[in-house]
Amino acid sequence: MDGYKVFRRDRQGRRGGGVALYVRECLDCLEFNDGDDRVGCLWVRIRRKANKAGILVGVGYRPPNQDEEADEIFYKQPGEVSQSLALVLVGDFNLPDVCCKYNTAERKQPRRLLECVEENFLTQLVREPPREGSLLDLLFVDREGLAGDVMVGGRLGHSDHEMIEFSVLGEVRRSVSRTATLDFLRADFGLFRSPVDRVPWEAVLKGRGAQEGWTFFRKEILKVHEQAVPMCQKTSWQGRRLVWLNREPWLELGKKRRATSDRTRANSLKLCQRRFRLDIRKNFFTERVVKPWNRLHREGVESPSQEVFKRHVDVVSLGVPKDVV
Repeated sequence: MDGYKVFRRDRQGRRGGGVALYVRECLDCLEFNDGDDRVGCLWVRIRRKANKAGILVGVGYRPPNQDEEADEIFYKQPGEVSQSLALVLVGDFNLPDVCCKYNTAERKQPRRLLECVEENFLTQLVREPPREGSLLDLLFVDREGLAGDVMVGGRLGHSDHEMIEFSVLGEVRRSVSRTATLDFLRADFGLFRSPVDRVPWEAVLKGRGAQEGWTFFRKEILKVHEQAVPMCQKTSWQGRRLVWLNREPWLELGKKRRATSDRTRANSLKLCQRRFRLDIRKNFFTERVVKPWNRLHREGVESPSQEVFKRHVDVVSLGVPKDVV
């Protein structure tokens, strides 16, 4: 094709097959080569204007009989090659029973794809089944607004696949909500109190019924409310997650939160004590044990034996110094 540079990756060990990507010659691009020929995936970085990050475009083909080892290599590539770049991945995944909309799958291999989507914060944009009622050809992006105008229809040559047309946007669109909300950070509570204090409520509400009095009270409060608390636009910036915040940092943050909770709040396996109507219930063993258990330290909850556990209970119930335990 005139005016385009072609990047291709042929399937090994057989005639035909593979993936290809055509890029306009005016665009500065660079191919990423992982050196593993067991998976049919091609990655090309397209550079943008100065001082702006590029876009990583991936084209993949997963054979229907691909083994789990090759699947693992295939699913690890998005996280390894994307780094801080915006990512677009399109291809034929040959997993007819996967449902990206509801995040469900019946077999192990489709579930591994859903795990990859979750780990890399990907969003699937193809909603219509492009091929014989099965959603085999998929389009993933890792940032909202990166790709749009997705259309399915028409075929190229003698292919049995329908074409998926979409636009890769030059800028990641920011989704801005126009919902008005109260800006309490700039509220003047002194101005709010003064008009309310000046109203002779006893005289004004005298002789009014409950509903009429409530209506008058509400009207006066809202009138003062509009003067003292300004409105602002509730802005929601989406598609701007930190590029390094993938599944592993999330797990580490969870471990840190649990460790902090154990140190500052006794233990992380506390029991919840509900309210009860009869006083006699407070004498039940299931109720009496809640507070001593919640006061136990993490070491007591995770005691390796019954004797060690009893010593930690003595610290809580009898006031035995902790260093004796």
